[in-house]
Amino acid sequence: MTTTQLFTATRPAEIAVCPVGRLIPGRGVAALLPDGRQVAVYKIDDDEVRALCNIDPVARAAVMSRGLVGDRAGEPAVISPIGKQAYALADGRGLDDPSHGLSVFPARVAADGTVFVATQPAVRHARVIAA
Repeated sequence: MTTTQLFTATRPAEIAVCPVGRLIPGRGVAALLPDGRQVAVYKIDDDEVRALCNIDPVARAAVMSRGLVGDRAGEPAVISPIGKQAYALADGRGLDDPSHGLSVFPARVAADGTVFVATQPAVRHARVIAA
């Protein structure tokens, strides 16, 4: 007897990163996706998390998880620790230079407090490097 099951994906593929209690508000952590890409995960408030590409689009270094989290004119932002460029945590756009941005990965906190990050970005930004 052959049984066929159909699955309807309600969420994109995601990985468990860590318990939300391990994240410190205002500081990031780096997580490795199954395909080798890195994401920077930030805790914004008690149960809200954000995930952006960990690669600084200007310096091309995996440092965004070490960036400073704050706000720019009331908008939550992360500042690159190398070049000090600011990026919006909501959509990854460059606040100092719109030609640079960070891809945004959906992130959530499950009922048991585990932080999950999608393996594919919801928002992609092209990395335009000036010659």
